[in-house]
Amino acid sequence: MFCRTDQQSICYLCPVDEHKGHDTVSAAAERTERQRELEVSRQNIQQRIVLSLFLLKLLQQQLEAINGSAGKAVKDSEEMFTHMIHLIVKTSRNVEQQIRSQQETEVSGVKELQEKLEQEIRELKRKDAELKQLSDTPDHNQFLHNYPSVSALSESTHSSSIHIRPLRYFEDVTAAVKELRDKIQDIVRDTWTNISLTQLDASLSDSQAEPKSRAGFLKHSCRITLDPNTAHRNLNLLLSEGNRKVTYTDQQQSYSDHPDRFTEWCQVLSRESLTGRCYWEVEWRGGRYGEVCVSVVYKNISRGSRLRPKLSHMQPFLRLCELKFNVVALCK
Repeated sequence: MFCRTDQQSICYLCPVDEHKGHDTVSAAAERTERQRELEVSRQNIQQRIVLSLFLLKLLQQQLEAINGSAGKAVKDSEEMFTHMIHLIVKTSRNVEQQIRSQQETEVSGVKELQEKLEQEIRELKRKDAELKQLSDTPDHNQFLHNYPSVSALSESTHSSSIHIRPLRYFEDVTAAVKELRDKIQDIVRDTWTNISLTQLDASLSDSQAEPKSRAGFLKHSCRITLDPNTAHRNLNLLLSEGNRKVTYTDQQQSYSDHPDRFTEWCQVLSRESLTGRCYWEVEWRGGRYGEVCVSVVYKNISRGSRLRPKLSHMQPFLRLCELKFNVVALCK
């Protein structure tokens, strides 16, 4: 016997005792039911195995094609990137050398003043000891005789020359390097967009049938990251998970000023430019007003307009997407 209520095997006397009133059947009947479920599971597994083997073969072919075509591109570009890296390293060393030089100058001046102050402190302590000795002299005449020469104090020659200088030079260097970094990032991003555009003709001339399933679309998948320089600062957009997730919070974010930052609407752009055949997915839950808007726009979309982005700002690109880029939106 088998008790379905407790999901365990029992003896033939249990239904009238410990398992009284439970849903009980013979072990053979339960085996038959479970066997039927098992066969269905096996069929599903076998179908998935066949599909996975087919996809594995396609992926292997794709790997071979990718490795062959990517090898030459890596070799050709490696020398140029190496040159750029050497240039950046050289610039970094020059900046470090200038900082160290300025550091030595500043430290030398401070140490010189330290030594003069220490010397003055020693002189003052010696003078204080003389004054104390004079103060303890019991002879009035001797006290009055020695007082003029002992009581005279020389003025401090160093205290007035000491000024705490702000570390403006080092802060300015840091700001300049940060500005250079931001410019390099923008140049690299824009240059990468131009490189990606070279794939457009090949994508448009691809004779492969348009995908009909998610597995087919994933061949054109692209990883989207968000640009913190565009996120609205005062509308509390928090970027996380490597800038791949954006959350609306109750705390204002401390984003720095940037010309690409949105100033009116709760918006943030992606770092990547979408060119060629692109497929991406967006997971969404909640929402400030129970809604979410995802759009494809040009990089030069207005940042400060008090109006929502007009459809006219997106139509040229969307028409291009509709005709050439095969953009697909999956809404759940």
